[in-house]
Amino acid sequence: MLNEKTAAELKHARAVREMFSGIAPKYDFLNHFLSLNIDKRWRKLVAQKLKNILDNPNALVLDVACGTGDLALELQTSGKAKVFGTDFCRPMLKVASDKNAKNNLAIQYLEADGMNLSFADNTFDAVTIAFGLRNFSNWENGLHELSRILKKNGKLVVLEFSTPILPGFRQAFQFYFSNILPRIGGAVSGSRGAYEYLPDSVSKFPDQKNFVRMMSETGFSGVEYKNLTGGIAAIHTGTKK
Repeated sequence: MLNEKTAAELKHARAVREMFSGIAPKYDFLNHFLSLNIDKRWRKLVAQKLKNILDNPNALVLDVACGTGDLALELQTSGKAKVFGTDFCRPMLKVASDKNAKNNLAIQYLEADGMNLSFADNTFDAVTIAFGLRNFSNWENGLHELSRILKKNGKLVVLEFSTPILPGFRQAFQFYFSNILPRIGGAVSGSRGAYEYLPDSVSKFPDQKNFVRMMSETGFSGVEYKNLTGGIAAIHTGTKK
């Protein structure tokens, strides 16, 4: 379905694509290093949320904004379902495809904008998106698109950075996130701007409860969330009505 974008949304999408293209070679290393490998545990928890679907060999699962394929890989190795991945950044997809060969898998990766997917309505039993929705130029339109390609009663799982909930820890993490992480990420990747964009984009994204409301208003029922690592990230789940 074609979501018409405004000029500002198109500009944002181009900037995000160019930014991720530039950091693709170092993306995985920095993800794991800067999170102390906690991000790997978070992805395993996403797969656990979809255990019943992943165990079904006839199920179709799509990981949107799949990046270098870490979540798609986790989903594929956690069950028998057929897993697909889409991303609009070709260099990231190249890394994901290389992991297919390394792990002897056949995840099908497609270059596509998560807000304008070419799949038919009601195609997938589950859709996931990890650290990607925040980068969409319009979050509500993106959720509508994810709902469109889900089957009725299909599951959406969103893993995203969120708002730490513990006083003291929240302030310490935000200092690290805004001041230390951009320096390390910039030094290793050669693009400090990408790692300054990260905390800025997280600060603009809805917190846990407001994102529950957004999902509920865009066609999902039974929406709930689980905080991870004190609320640094959260997993939101919902069912297509």
